[in-house]
Amino acid sequence: MIGRRLAAATVLPLAALLLAGCAQDAPAAAGPTAASSATLSGAITVDAAASLNQVFPALAASFEREHPGTTVTFDFGGSSTLAAAIVAGAPVDVFAAASSTTMRTVQAASLTAADPVVIARNELEIAVPPGNPGRITGLADFADAAKTVIVCAKQVPCGAAAQQVFRLGKVAAKPDSYEPDVTSVLTKVAGDEADAGLVYVTDVRAAKGKVEGIAFPEAQQAVTAYPIAPIAGSKHPALAAAWVAYVRAHEDALQSAGFLAP
Repeated sequence: MIGRRLAAATVLPLAALLLAGCAQDAPAAAGPTAASSATLSGAITVDAAASLNQVFPALAASFEREHPGTTVTFDFGGSSTLAAAIVAGAPVDVFAAASSTTMRTVQAASLTAADPVVIARNELEIAVPPGNPGRITGLADFADAAKTVIVCAKQVPCGAAAQQVFRLGKVAAKPDSYEPDVTSVLTKVAGDEADAGLVYVTDVRAAKGKVEGIAFPEAQQAVTAYPIAPIAGSKHPALAAAWVAYVRAHEDALQSAGFLAP
């Protein structure tokens, strides 16, 4: 699991982009106007899929500027691990998963305070070190025992998507390791510890040259959805709802980061 309780006030390059505007098609009740109708204060914790670890802190920085006295902190990691922690009683105010199936785990425990809403979609891409030293050409290379390849653990969304594309491509994959989340896969590939890894398109983009991406056709048949929902029992339910509304009103920021539209 990457950085515990990552400070949402961290200034990221994407923050300036997020201030440019908000999504045109978000329902009025879910937009910033509705969230601004009452004074907000307090702090919330958002558990979110690891692949949101760039765009969400930037969104939170702009949210906090619009709502002085509020703080949004994050716990990023594998969605299934985060969901299990929420079900076990972790003090979380909002959950954003990289899988509707994973979100249903939390819903089944009656822990969502509102129906989850999909804010973005994403698809896999092969990540290789700069220069592609392993000479990876496509998904079939994940069946080559002579190459070092890594994927996410099967129980997390990026791992489930990996298994799906392997089935679609009829590839008998032989991963050398199963990582807890996409960030772990990306870090190992960027560190030249693997010839290739399966991550999301957005992860390759966020790596900014530390890895190269190789697209493959099966990925388009294994697109994953990103639902978000406030969690029941929050000490600051209005703030949690306002954050969800803010994200929904700024879905264009996720798309600018490489995510697909909901």
